Amino acid sequence: MAQHSQETVIGQITSVFGVKGWLKVHSYTDPREGILNYRDWTLVHNGKRIPAKLEEGRRQGQGIVVRLKGIDDREMARSYCGADVIVPTEELPELPEGEYYWYQLEGLDVFTTEDECLGRVHHLIETGSNDVLVVRATDASIDQRERLIPYRPDHVVRNVDLAASRMVVDWDPEF
Repeated sequence: MAQHSQETVIGQITSVFGVKGWLKVHSYTDPREGILNYRDWTLVHNGKRIPAKLEEGRRQGQGIVVRLKGIDDREMARSYCGADVIVPTEELPELPEGEYYWYQLEGLDVFTTEDECLGRVHHLIETGSNDVLVVRATDASIDQRERLIPYRPDHVVRNVDLAASRMVVDWDPEF
């Protein structure tokens, strides 16, 4: 059984913005500005955990820019670039039936509709059109290939069973 984390990564600090300590953030929330609903962040950078408080933030072009409490110059801000933004999982809103957070899909065993094991969801990738499951081989899988499978509920993803840690996909193993 996969361990369920008590924290969830909701974004990553990518670069500095301006000279007053603002930071650009790549938000994993949908919509992007949903990340601004969380005030108490934990930044994880180079193995260190740093508590941070969101002072203000806004949409800027395709991304999000934020100002964190106590960071007021560009050099100090630069030291946070690359940090993951983490919040307690219980702060995440309840999703409608049939929708899942990425962390819930990671670690699920993936089977075809013919019950062939393709491997386990290692992580997901955000692309322009749809998210993609990165499925890595396990001892139980039919071969040792890594597969990129589009996360398209009802088209490709037929069933997600979190309790059984299992996903069924309509996917040709040869593909």
